[in-house]
Amino acid sequence: MAAETRIWTPVDYEADGKQSDCLRLPHSTDLSAYGFVPIPLVCIKNSGGPTALLIAGNHGDEYEGQIALCKLAREIRRDQVSGRLIILPALNFPAVAAGRRVSPLDQGNLNRTFPGDAAGSPTQMIAHYVCEVLIPMADIVVDLHSGGRSLDYVPSALVRPGRTSEEHEQLLRLLRLFGAPISFVSDGTGGGGLTTLAAAAQDRGALVLTTELGGGATLSKEGLALAEAGLKRLLKGHGILREVVVQPAPPTRVMTVKGHSAFVYARERGIFEPAADICDEVVGGQLAGHIHFPDLPTREPETLLFESSGLVACRRAPSLTEPGDCLFKVMADLDARPNRLAHA
Repeated sequence: MAAETRIWTPVDYEADGKQSDCLRLPHSTDLSAYGFVPIPLVCIKNSGGPTALLIAGNHGDEYEGQIALCKLAREIRRDQVSGRLIILPALNFPAVAAGRRVSPLDQGNLNRTFPGDAAGSPTQMIAHYVCEVLIPMADIVVDLHSGGRSLDYVPSALVRPGRTSEEHEQLLRLLRLFGAPISFVSDGTGGGGLTTLAAAAQDRGALVLTTELGGGATLSKEGLALAEAGLKRLLKGHGILREVVVQPAPPTRVMTVKGHSAFVYARERGIFEPAADICDEVVGGQLAGHIHFPDLPTREPETLLFESSGLVACRRAPSLTEPGDCLFKVMADLDARPNRLAHA
């Protein structure tokens, strides 16, 4: 049995109404012996119905989701809800406040920490609370991400493969409702795998959708608009939002990530010169870019090639690279019918 969480909140998840407060993450410091870190929380409940857990700020340097959830929290009234919305726009608040991927309190990467530890570091405690308190209440979980400082991403939505054919079809329906131009199915190869919030939520029986809405630690207008419209479509499609006007979902191209060969990594330290951009169609063996060595000006640059064919989903944003940095990820169509989830 999991240890009891140390995080607490005055929010009553079972009470009807619209509540706005925070989670209290205990954190003792030199100047605050009995202090806590506030994690913003909004709960909107109206009678019975499904629960949607909406999260952004899992990584602190990803902004589209944070703004989209703040807008939703301000806009939605109790009478527009059938069921419950639990909204956390800045889940890893220490990282959000610092504009960093990882927490400045413990260097923890929250989306590589699930299922967490009730008695662990601050990041582990957050992951544990999400797993043991929030996810068990949720029918649907949406975790809004972008590429952060290091990656620029095509605006997209993703799900993990369903464990049964029925669950897989339900997950594909989430993609249809959200309506991103690109959707993909991935088990997390090259990323967090089984340590992500999505994996933990799926393991506990919730339907989970994740996004990549932009990147480079900037704000994508396209990604923000997608998050706002997609969330409303998804929530209305599941009967949680009512009397809310939504835009029809456009067709979505369904793709997948075919293992480690889908990635291009830096092998040396230097300056990265890309030969492709996001949304480019590439083929295996095509030039991906070069790494230059300004400390050795007469040395020939390292040549990098794509191993896989498909669409460039993300590209490294900073030019300076270190060995092991991801430079590109390529996605391939899931089958021969890339628009098979398009609405009629």
